[in-house]
Amino acid sequence: MLEHQGVINSSGNEKYFVFADCSIGSIGKIAPRIKTKNYLGNAYTVEFDFYLPESEMISLFLIEPDDEGKFISIEGDGLIKPNYFAEGLKGNYPNSDNIFGKWHHAAFAYKNKQIKCYIDQHRVLVIPDCEFVPTSLVLAGSLDVRVKNFKLADGGGMNMLNKILTDGKFVSHAIKFDVAKSTIKGESMGFINELAKWLKENSSIKLQICGHTDSDGDDASNLKLSEQRAEAVKKVLVSLGIDGSRLSTKGFGETKPSSNNETPEGKADNRRVEFVKT
Repeated sequence: MLEHQGVINSSGNEKYFVFADCSIGSIGKIAPRIKTKNYLGNAYTVEFDFYLPESEMISLFLIEPDDEGKFISIEGDGLIKPNYFAEGLKGNYPNSDNIFGKWHHAAFAYKNKQIKCYIDQHRVLVIPDCEFVPTSLVLAGSLDVRVKNFKLADGGGMNMLNKILTDGKFVSHAIKFDVAKSTIKGESMGFINELAKWLKENSSIKLQICGHTDSDGDDASNLKLSEQRAEAVKKVLVSLGIDGSRLSTKGFGETKPSSNNETPEGKADNRRVEFVKT
């Protein structure tokens, strides 16, 4: 839960936070609702999905006692940089023209004063030594910036994926695509990064990536789309360092629904990617 300066909106079945209690040129702030004042350790990850209207920005404030002024900002032109520490360091999102008006996934991995910064599947900045020890954090955004799926994790493991070892498969609704396309949305990268990490830790595992769609559209188009989406997931995993020989793909289109296609909720459930141990 987050203490906030803004409102909760929804789109379909998804809810997101909108920074609203800030005037033009200023920022609103949200913080984890954690009773302990100093809760950050020596290794943790911070992840969230964000949406920037044109010329706005979002920032992660890393707070040490008596100093709330150090932060890392993601700006509308794709620039990412630390402010008031690690002077001179900065990075860029590879496709800066594509950062406005779309959901993206941000991840920050902190370990012993080193900070690695990611946007979607891209590592955009490494801060070798931030020269201070944060004890808490705040997320700040300018007017109408949107945030969802905030996660603060000690170490950042994902035990759910071990279902592949015990059940032989894992079903994910966290991988999302543009409508009727195989383009993976940036907000999907949190899960995909964790899957890549899990595959590296379980190097003997081979997976079949299975794409599924709802019943909208004709059968042949849905089958082709599901195949293309499975291939798109494989391509990103390979780009993250996974050997392509460990991954196969298959599309099932609308032939194996997991829910009724007569409701929006059922259709959303049917649009899924399954990972099956082979």
